[in-house]
Amino acid sequence: MDMTPKQIVTYLDDYIIGQNDAKKTIALALRNRYRRMQVEPELQEEIMPKNILMIGSTGIGKTEIARRLAKMMKLPFVKVEASKYTEVGFVGRDVESMIRDLVYESINIVTADYEEKIKDKIEDEVHRQIIEKLVPPLPEAASENAKESFIKTYNVMEKKLLDGSLDDKKIEIEVPKKAHVEILDSSMPLDMSSMQESLNKMLGGLNKDKIKKEVTIRDAKVLLRSDASENLLDREAIKVEALKRAENGGIIFLDEIDKIASGKTNQNQDPSKEGVQRDLLPIVEGSSVQTKFGQIKTDHILFIAAGAFHVSKPSDLLPELQGRFPLRVELESLDEDALYKILTNTKNSLLRQYKALLKVEEVELTFDDEAIHSLANYSVLANQKTEDIGARRLHTVIEKVLEDISYDADERKGEKIIITKELVSEKLDEIVENEDLSRYIL
Repeated sequence: MDMTPKQIVTYLDDYIIGQNDAKKTIALALRNRYRRMQVEPELQEEIMPKNILMIGSTGIGKTEIARRLAKMMKLPFVKVEASKYTEVGFVGRDVESMIRDLVYESINIVTADYEEKIKDKIEDEVHRQIIEKLVPPLPEAASENAKESFIKTYNVMEKKLLDGSLDDKKIEIEVPKKAHVEILDSSMPLDMSSMQESLNKMLGGLNKDKIKKEVTIRDAKVLLRSDASENLLDREAIKVEALKRAENGGIIFLDEIDKIASGKTNQNQDPSKEGVQRDLLPIVEGSSVQTKFGQIKTDHILFIAAGAFHVSKPSDLLPELQGRFPLRVELESLDEDALYKILTNTKNSLLRQYKALLKVEEVELTFDDEAIHSLANYSVLANQKTEDIGARRLHTVIEKVLEDISYDADERKGEKIIITKELVSEKLDEIVENEDLSRYIL
């Protein structure tokens, strides 16, 4: 987490074009979390995260900014739709489920970290178990000659196991018989979750026996690894660390928040919308939520809300909820230049992805610079004539241009295909000009 705001923005520039205000705001919010952890504990409790409200139409990078950051910093991150809590039968019934999702995510991240730390121990344990099947241990009363012969055989087998030459050989291994009930439903009531936990413990106590399986050594490595990691990992330490990470580093991205805004002037007021906002308030303000891994305080979780706000406006949210999102960022719509840069300057751009996909069929695909400008231009026109869906329009436009080439790729092995401005125009002119066709095809 020890990255300066400038380093964070530089990292984001590889994946997201423009939106510098949003990048700076989020970079500062994350840096402040690091700064908070360095101050004295007494003051740490007082420093609250500055939650962010991002305003802008779809496809301009709101979700991508938050997702990329969480991935880079290995922070627990969940994305939830605010509108999900207005569904029939849900109606904001359990907004706490987003916190439980965050804890699950944190458990997965910490488990992966711990497994990485003891990777060598896990590998050694797996190899030991496999070699024992190949070269059974000698009885204690064995002669010195037998012991020497055993050590030589053991070393030869170990070498063969490590270089993979035994991978296709079959052996019989014992794996735990799992009688396990696992329902990963974060919206499940807590008493049901506790009941599930008790049932698992009871079934685990009843079924300590193992079942025998005949598998190849390649498969045995995978099957035995999960059992070895289960025995070597300290589950209690993982639980404690995961709760700590979720509390102090967790990020919840609350999308479509404009869908639960209900203004005073709105004639078709949905009472459930205000109910969802009221349910969200204690979570965002800071409260304690009980999860199957223990209690978690939400005071220092960073909430990033986002919405297009076409119909409603941020002031239509409850004043108390507005106050909990002090940082506001308005994201700009994407023009032709921005779309061109998205196609050429981003790290894993769409053009690079399509080139890689067709390379599988041994077709070399290249794009003229004029053709790329043309793709960006047609995307902007389609966004203007129909709904503005931002950079997502590029997917549709490129797919339409490459449809026939992709379909016939197996017959064009070894060919080099150049996408020109003329080809782009031929495929898209009629569709973009005809507004009705654009609505249905692009």
